[in-house]
Amino acid sequence: MDYDLSLVVPFLIKKADEILELSVEHITVVLISLVIAAVIGVGTGLLVWEKPVARSAAVATAGVILTIPSMALLTILIPIMGLGWASTVFALSIYSLLPIVRNTVVGLREVDPAVIESARGMGMSKVAVLMKIQFPIAWPVILTGLRVAAQLSVGIAAIAAYVAGPGMGAYIFKGLSMLGAANALNFALTGTVVIVLIALSFDAVFILINRLTTSRGIRV
Repeated sequence: MDYDLSLVVPFLIKKADEILELSVEHITVVLISLVIAAVIGVGTGLLVWEKPVARSAAVATAGVILTIPSMALLTILIPIMGLGWASTVFALSIYSLLPIVRNTVVGLREVDPAVIESARGMGMSKVAVLMKIQFPIAWPVILTGLRVAAQLSVGIAAIAAYVAGPGMGAYIFKGLSMLGAANALNFALTGTVVIVLIALSFDAVFILINRLTTSRGIRV
């Protein structure tokens, strides 16, 4: 079936308010999930980075979680957390843990031991060295983990429409469910394109944050 491009503009004009609303929902659910994952992931990394067994267990657990098919996890969450925001936020948060935990650990472990010893030699406590010396140096690597987690969340949030989750995934599922109808491709393509634009916007924001919060000498 040929796709009539002349139908796109009228469709976008007619659905502009709904597209904006769903886009805001998509961005919001990703932001909420990312904040939760950042608190848990960075906190976990800070606790386990120098403990080999705990470090391996944390990274392995986050890795196993990421291997669970998103559709399967969301389906399992329906009887526990119901449809909508709660299931979506929970799923996105745990899927985001691996890059955050891993990069936090890697960033802290890559700090030059000589720098740490110098700081301790100046009388700084272990916690002070961690927060004032190691964390700032590791920050660009940690930020890269957050950036990857954001991209994962933007994509997986689209699948969350399966459990009535918020965001532009609703348009993709709607388009797929009405294949053959006049606006099927309009719904699917609009949802896909907007999600790609949201992902690119998140990436641009993280690039800006990196430039604003790290010195030029340690940027990654």
